[in-house]
Amino acid sequence: MPASRHHYLSDPAEIYRRSFATIRAEADLTGLPDDLATIAVRLIHACGMTDIVGDLAHGGDFANAARTALEGGGGILVDAEMVARGIIAARLPAGNEVRCFLAEAAAGPGGTRSMAAVELWRPHLAGAVVAIGNAPTALFRLLELLADGGPRPAAIAAFPVGFVGAAESKQALIEAALDIPYLTLRGRRGGSALAAAAINALAGTEP
Repeated sequence: MPASRHHYLSDPAEIYRRSFATIRAEADLTGLPDDLATIAVRLIHACGMTDIVGDLAHGGDFANAARTALEGGGGILVDAEMVARGIIAARLPAGNEVRCFLAEAAAGPGGTRSMAAVELWRPHLAGAVVAIGNAPTALFRLLELLADGGPRPAAIAAFPVGFVGAAESKQALIEAALDIPYLTLRGRRGGSALAAAAINALAGTEP
């Protein structure tokens, strides 16, 4: 390799080690159960923001419920191809199928394609792990479907992002009292990388 014009760390293993050491040194993880703290570290690594810990919200035993579902062969339902592409399939414990129906969905009057895609989840929803990393309308529609007695997933990782509906959809999840384990991030922040990182953390090892 040619001589570098800049001084920077280039050893992959050392970059990895220092990254997670920095996260654990700078992030206050003391208020989280150990299994969620491990997931939080992965989320921080995906976005570079240690302060997201204070905005994390969870209900039930999210990590255990989601891991058990995956180990039992449960599928993963995602709202966007970016989430699907970010999930490391080789790490999934049972060759779990990752499904995104956005390309097959057609928006109806007054609705988004993401809402229509959630309707296509119905045959696959029972016992699945849901990972939403883009569309607040997908999370809202999922909550409506569940409130109407629809099939129940094993766990929900909810990280919709944006300025319209993102914070509100996640707050609706928190307040829904569905008795379905969930992990979410209050406020506008979120994104496909975070949703994928949550799933990868469930299938990965302690950093």
